[in-house]
Amino acid sequence: MNKPLSRKLIIDADPGIGDALAIALALLDPEFDVIGITAAAGCTSGENASRNVHAIVGMLDPPKWPRMGWTEGPCTASALPGAPQAQVLNGRTGLGDFESPVAEPHQKHDSAKVLADLVRAHPHELTLLTLGPLTNLELAQERHPTFFSDLKELVILGGTIAHSGDVTAAAEFNIFAAPEAARSVLNSPAAKTLVPRDVTAPVVLTYAQRDRLAIGQHPRLGTLMQQTLPFAFRAHHEHLGIEGFPLAEVVALAAIGDPRLFERQPMAVDVETQGELTRGMTVSDRRRQSPRQPNVDVLTEVDPQSVLDFFARSLRRSIN
Repeated sequence: MNKPLSRKLIIDADPGIGDALAIALALLDPEFDVIGITAAAGCTSGENASRNVHAIVGMLDPPKWPRMGWTEGPCTASALPGAPQAQVLNGRTGLGDFESPVAEPHQKHDSAKVLADLVRAHPHELTLLTLGPLTNLELAQERHPTFFSDLKELVILGGTIAHSGDVTAAAEFNIFAAPEAARSVLNSPAAKTLVPRDVTAPVVLTYAQRDRLAIGQHPRLGTLMQQTLPFAFRAHHEHLGIEGFPLAEVVALAAIGDPRLFERQPMAVDVETQGELTRGMTVSDRRRQSPRQPNVDVLTEVDPQSVLDFFARSLRRSIN
């Protein structure tokens, strides 16, 4: 008897090489049942993100195709202070050297509508993983007022607790790009997990680790990795001085696939939307006598090797 799929998953993303890798792992790993992928403007434009989602799914041709959401709008990275690096690190279209011509769908389904429709159709069954700015979630809630309470779980890649930001000293990209939406989402009634830079920053795929993965043995996923990872390694070396590729999005996927890997703590977290130096900062109230109740589980610690092991297991499962 086949093992039933236990994790019905929607992914909201702005691919992005890291996003593309996490999406591909989730699509091909039988541990996940990806029923929807929605595009968001973020590290690339909404149009590029939408085309990238279609290109990734089309190239991988998974056994079960998800519903896909389309969005439009400019790359939010271009408007951020000190953050042209999102485009520099991911390339002109978001996927480095990956070239896959995609015919635009005859009927484009709005990302927020796809999110609202899927959650309405599967109340309390779906885990939503966000890998980009949270704009689509705020719009989905306008379409479906009980959107957040109808989710089984919301896992958000973004923010910082004690770690520095990446686009400013205080703020992480996904939160800074749409802080009002992030504040609304963090204060929503969903059961939420935050995956901040504190746990993602130490997890980096090195050249040696990449070679040990033997990605050439993975026909579909290997092609995607071979066409994106060399660009990613080169860009991170040239522009950030990092000898490897950060796996933040894989960390977020691992938080769903194997939550036992992580230490976590309930916290009261909000987002600063006004400060000249702190706009987009995630502020956690960790006082012993805080008047605020915790509103999110924050991942606080993970062994980087355990995430790399999760990555390798997902690769193996994808070809079994």
